[in-house]
Amino acid sequence: MKSAVEPLNPTRVKLTVEVPFEELKPSLDAAYKKIAQQINVPGFRRGKVPAMVIDQRVGRNYVLDEAVNDALPKLYVQALQDNNITPMSQPDVDLGDFHDGADLNFTAELDVKPQITLPDYIGLEVQVEDATVTDDDVGEQIELLRERFGSLIPVDRLAAQDDFVTIDLSAANDGEPIEEAQATGISYQVGRGTMLEGLDEALEGMSAGDEKTFPSTLIGGEFADQLVDVTVKVTAVKEQELPDLDDDFAQEASEFDTVEELREDLRDRIVRGLRLEQASAARDAVLEKLLTMTDIPLPDSAVADEIKARRDSLNDQLSAAGMTEADYLESEGQSEEEFADELSRRVRDAMAAQFLLDEIASAEAVAVSEGDLTSHLFRRAQQAGVSPEQYIQHMMEHNHLPEMVAEVRRGKALAHVVENAEVTDTSGNRIELRRLQPDGTYADPDAAVDSPTATEPGAARPGIAAPAPGVDAAADVVSTSDYIVETEPADSEPR
Repeated sequence: MKSAVEPLNPTRVKLTVEVPFEELKPSLDAAYKKIAQQINVPGFRRGKVPAMVIDQRVGRNYVLDEAVNDALPKLYVQALQDNNITPMSQPDVDLGDFHDGADLNFTAELDVKPQITLPDYIGLEVQVEDATVTDDDVGEQIELLRERFGSLIPVDRLAAQDDFVTIDLSAANDGEPIEEAQATGISYQVGRGTMLEGLDEALEGMSAGDEKTFPSTLIGGEFADQLVDVTVKVTAVKEQELPDLDDDFAQEASEFDTVEELREDLRDRIVRGLRLEQASAARDAVLEKLLTMTDIPLPDSAVADEIKARRDSLNDQLSAAGMTEADYLESEGQSEEEFADELSRRVRDAMAAQFLLDEIASAEAVAVSEGDLTSHLFRRAQQAGVSPEQYIQHMMEHNHLPEMVAEVRRGKALAHVVENAEVTDTSGNRIELRRLQPDGTYADPDAAVDSPTATEPGAARPGIAAPAPGVDAAADVVSTSDYIVETEPADSEPR
């Protein structure tokens, strides 16, 4: 078999294949065997009908058609492999004229993965925000901790801002109770603003036993987004009593002996969290810069398919929540045109990032170990809310494991680029992401440099690509970035 490729544009090619007739013999033999199992001929057992008799009964042309139908997919795949082509669409195949004894010639036009000229991606310079902690930041954490150890004291007075109340809620439409909008014994903090619109205003000034009706809009159910009458009844009013901020509190709330030690620990925790945020921001900044440095043509059909898949997935989720796309757009304050433009941009950026990271992974000979894949699948299972065994079984049954491998490989490629980037904060301080550990601390410089697995996500070592830091190369490929589209289809989550 001979094949040749003619580029039609940067993302579409024409594949020409020539197959000598003698190379079709295995497919001809298979066609005769298949037909022999399907026909009844007096004097012959089923499956033992000679080729000559089959030609007389069904015709040689029918056999040739069967043989070509059997051979064509294999020949097409072989031609793709021989020419190192990654298809991005179904082929438009033209068989041309084919007759008995002649060579089989066919062409196939298809969208393909574009050829990318990689930029110099080692040593990219990006900047992230400072990891600055103020006294107010520490004070806020102290107050949250005091609230955790606070107590609620019943009071015989009118409810005020920040009080905790126990309430019953019911809604009615034109005097008819709404069955799904009834609730009792709800604990709520006045002023929190996390429930119905108008509730906080109604509660202020009420006391235990009081009842009040006010108009509000429900957020779900049959009467979602409709104005209804909501009745709230207060059954208890409590105020929060916070513990004194002293050494006794520090000993009760932590392992520290003094408040000052507790403050220093909280400050350190905030700093470590900010370092992980810096790592995540650095990852996104590196990827964004890479994309601006690279011209990546995209196959229109693949973009269109991905846009449709994302839109279908969104509509499925909205339908399950009892919403329409129009409801969603209204809640987001977007027009149909704005939504379509944003979706197209996100898909194009995501696809370009996939192509780019695949190319870098190939240039760096990035490999995916069994441990890498296992860690990624366990993380996916956790996100899906199912057991790892159930998730892995689903991936295997639906043949999604190759897509998971591709995700991990791209993540490792990006981790390599980020590890070798020049990252500074806005104050000009260099950030050593290679030394960053999962808990936000920095490893000893010698330990990070001596590590033989410096670019392997999931490896037990300090550095940017370990499983828990902000730059988590394998989690959702790049979990907080809009640029990378997950390769698994919408139905890949186990049901």
